[in-house]
Amino acid sequence: MHYYLITGASRGLGKALAETLLADPDTTVWGASRHATIEHPRYHHQPLDLSDLTAVEHNLYKLLAPFADAASITLINNAAVLGDIGYVGQLRAEHFKWVYDVNVLAPAMLLNAFLAAYAQRGIPLAVLNVSSGAARRPMDGWAAYCSSKAALEMLTLTAAAEQALLGHDHVRLHALSPGVLDTPMQEQIRGAATEAFSQAEQFRALHADGELAEPLAAAGRIVGWLRGGEGRGEVVVRLRELGE
Repeated sequence: MHYYLITGASRGLGKALAETLLADPDTTVWGASRHATIEHPRYHHQPLDLSDLTAVEHNLYKLLAPFADAASITLINNAAVLGDIGYVGQLRAEHFKWVYDVNVLAPAMLLNAFLAAYAQRGIPLAVLNVSSGAARRPMDGWAAYCSSKAALEMLTLTAAAEQALLGHDHVRLHALSPGVLDTPMQEQIRGAATEAFSQAEQFRALHADGELAEPLAAAGRIVGWLRGGEGRGEVVVRLRELGE
């Protein structure tokens, strides 16, 4: 059995990934999110608020089960928040903590526990941290989000280098930018005032012109790439640069 642990599995890309993976009868998915929106005999829901780091720490053991029959285990850190849209100097102090807790600290805790639990078993392991083009492109009004995704990419690069030094050829780590998808986060972006985000009109136009990618389509490409051999040597990747 191939096991997948997915955060933020209740909607958007996370839900699309779970549904795509469950089409394979040899796959079981464990989803961590605040709400359960998937009903399937091979789907297991773990209620979890990733902004509550104490709860994350106390529930790690529920997600990281022994999986004695595992042919492979994959962790997909998908959950993320954009946070308040606004300029630095005009934001609530707690805004930065919330964004970093969900986008950086919770994924780091899960990654650390995942490798501690499974790296010595020798079976194929994969970690996919869902990143964003905003990790490498400053977007006004998104300071916390951009910097949190940059931190997530460096976390991934560092962990990948460490696993290579340990000789763990069975462990692969990636940070993947899926592109602009039609998700609830995009709804928040389209609702931003231009005073808080200068590119708001451009994002509204993307939606109006039907240029947002569907999460299920993106999920299909991501799953195909994860299962294939293409781009395994690249740690930081963009979905649009991968083959169809």
